[in-house]
Amino acid sequence: MDGIRDTLMEELDSHTAFTIPIFGGIPVAESVVVTWGIMAFLVILSILFTRHLKKVPGKAQLVAEIYVGFINKFTRNTLGEEHWRGFAPYFGTIGLYLAVANMIGMFGITPPTKDLNVTAGLALMSCGLIYGSSFKIKGLKGGLHKFIEPIPLLLPINLMEVIIRPLSLCMRLFGNVLGAFIIMELIKLAIPAILPMALSMYFDVFDGIIQTIVFVFLTALFTAETIE
Repeated sequence: MDGIRDTLMEELDSHTAFTIPIFGGIPVAESVVVTWGIMAFLVILSILFTRHLKKVPGKAQLVAEIYVGFINKFTRNTLGEEHWRGFAPYFGTIGLYLAVANMIGMFGITPPTKDLNVTAGLALMSCGLIYGSSFKIKGLKGGLHKFIEPIPLLLPINLMEVIIRPLSLCMRLFGNVLGAFIIMELIKLAIPAILPMALSMYFDVFDGIIQTIVFVFLTALFTAETIE
């Protein structure tokens, strides 16, 4: 049991990929390297899928059009006809990143969303979008007035939401991905063949997609509430 515990704790640690030799050494986490790899992969994939666009789309162009159409329709239905267009690119991009990041464990790579710093960063980005859009659309006065709606008595509760929303986005994503990672590591240690491959289809694919949908949906829902 001690050996399993030690192995599991080693896997749960946030490993340093390399150290930049300036200012006494700046450690770069493995999750950062994997994230940059995912970003490069998505950029290359988007270029390949959208080059040589035709009126009669090929398979690659068709896949891209289906995804873009789905994101546009989802954003329009959630945020309304007036404001959806400026938010769709963010929801589409963050959805692609999370889908790949959550499923990358299938290839023996540690998901970057297992790192609390990554999920916290994603949550802060989304909350910057949520509250930033409120001030941009409603103006400074309108954005501040949102905190005393529907009555000024609710100001403390509305201010608490500024902390609760990013925390809920962060911890929900982090907890589910970390939990799935721990379960898979325990299964690999106990039964190293066959069964982990089958369960990986659930924890890495199905659960990963579910967490992606939940994160994007909640971000869109919170945004709709602030700009309604």
